[in-house]
Amino acid sequence: MIPVFSFGGLLALILAGWPIAAALAFLALGTAYILSPMPLHLALGDFAWQSASEFLLVAIPLFILMGEILLRSGIAQRLYAAIVLWTGWLPGGLMHSNIASCTLFAATSGSSVATAATIGTVAIPEAKRYGYNEPLFLGTLAAGGTIGILIPPSVALIIYGLLTNTSVPDLYIAGFIPGLILMLVFMATVLAFCVVRPGWGGKRITATWSQRFSALPDILLPGGIFVVVIGSIYAGFATPTEASALGVVCSLVLAAFRKTLSLTMLRAVVEGTLRTTGMIMLIVLAAGYLNFVLASVGLTAEIEALVTASGLSPAETLAIIIAIYLILGCVIEVLSLLLITTPILAPIVFSLGYDPIWFGILLMVLMEAALITPPVGLNLYVVHGVRQGGSMNDVIIGSLPFVLSLFVMAILLIAFPEIALWLPEALR
Repeated sequence: MIPVFSFGGLLALILAGWPIAAALAFLALGTAYILSPMPLHLALGDFAWQSASEFLLVAIPLFILMGEILLRSGIAQRLYAAIVLWTGWLPGGLMHSNIASCTLFAATSGSSVATAATIGTVAIPEAKRYGYNEPLFLGTLAAGGTIGILIPPSVALIIYGLLTNTSVPDLYIAGFIPGLILMLVFMATVLAFCVVRPGWGGKRITATWSQRFSALPDILLPGGIFVVVIGSIYAGFATPTEASALGVVCSLVLAAFRKTLSLTMLRAVVEGTLRTTGMIMLIVLAAGYLNFVLASVGLTAEIEALVTASGLSPAETLAIIIAIYLILGCVIEVLSLLLITTPILAPIVFSLGYDPIWFGILLMVLMEAALITPPVGLNLYVVHGVRQGGSMNDVIIGSLPFVLSLFVMAILLIAFPEIALWLPEALR
């Protein structure tokens, strides 16, 4: 009854229009008061302080700050324009540019929402100009943005590592190859549609080799920030938190080099960072306290006992857990879903013999599906908001082929775990 009460209550509050953090906190306090014989509500202050003082969490606002600098300084726009010159000749050229740009921007921002919003702002005006199928074009932005939680420096991977005591550097390295493969799977999806329906691919954009090579610095310089951040972590030179600060410094230097660094820009950067960080940290604290309460009232033990008594094989249990994530991803916001379910379901998966790093990458793919699955797929609303007009159905319909692409990626990870595990093992 506890799982039904918890998830049913959360769903009811979300459907009633409550903010996610408020719904989680209210449910936690209500559960503590109704179901627990102990005064768990008195522990809220201590829990919030201990959770918020975790050193690794400092990396989250710093990575958000880095992404904001790249957005507000115009570096992201230059990145997109440069990639267009290299991919515009392909069938569906700008749609490939959308996906590739999202991948590269994700490698410096760590946020799916920021990635979709940033590249969407630059790309959407080009859809009608070049005659693209608008739903599919919008779908490439929503789906491409999801790569932000898989490609390092992913904020979601930091939270997963914190919740499961898994090495964040290893998670970052493990996400690199799956992220590139997923980019190729998305691009193959676009290519298939444009071959079958050539009219959907819009006008091809041509460029000379001289134009392409002259635009390379706009791709390589932001990519250099990724190399500095991830390289410093895995070389042992910096922790993820220190590397995030290093990334902020590099972003500021790049903005100054591009002569776009100003007090007005910095003010917008700080405001955007504070807004996003405040939202994330409220959700982190509320969801963490809810997990504490649910564990205290016996939910974790109840689920583990149920799995043990079921007699299912590890593969069957994993299939059920994946189905749970796919269903819950339709109705619960991604960050909340990650925070609520990971402390409960991850220990079960680990007890079945699955690798924590591998499961973390698989979980990110499932979270990506949740980001573009209606009715609460966050990237759908982000792209629709950037579009500023038209029907929400266009974004949903255009994203559906990429939901199937994510299923393909999940199947590849299950069939070939080495996709995620080979690079961390090779670099140890």
